[in-house]
Amino acid sequence: MRAAFLITGISASGKSTVAQALAERLPRAAHVRGDVFRRMVVSGGAAMTPEPSRDAVRQLHLRYRIAAAAADLYFEEGFAPIVQDVVLGTDLTLFAEMIHSRPLMVVVLAPDAATVERREKERAKTGYGTWTVAELDEALRRDTPRVGLWLDTSAQTPAETVDEILARAAEARVA
Repeated sequence: MRAAFLITGISASGKSTVAQALAERLPRAAHVRGDVFRRMVVSGGAAMTPEPSRDAVRQLHLRYRIAAAAADLYFEEGFAPIVQDVVLGTDLTLFAEMIHSRPLMVVVLAPDAATVERREKERAKTGYGTWTVAELDEALRRDTPRVGLWLDTSAQTPAETVDEILARAAEARVA
């Protein structure tokens, strides 16, 4: 499958695991981890909070632009880029427009909040600081446009989620 993918969801929804598994399933793929670009900022970083500063939003959009550019470069070289990051609200449409490679598939992982809380407790890293799972889950469901393929992955393994993404790829296509 020659396409670019944008996989999103709240922290601990399975984005990294699913993106990696999807990339491993395709013959030529690159996993573009958006959070890597946030971690590259050594000083002067502004954290995203429930009430973000203008600088925090600018840095978030910078991270999205860098990830989108990386995706396009991989696509130009014959790879299927699998970009994954937390992208909520109208930023989902904005980020999708930043990726110029076509076709573009958007997948939103939306397990229920109880599943996310369990996954967050079971993993080594923590994705929640000033946010709660309930706040991010509400922002996802209330403010994020229903574009692409939305999956409730609460009862799925990562392999089952990848199977569903591949089987329903036409529904994920946004451009």
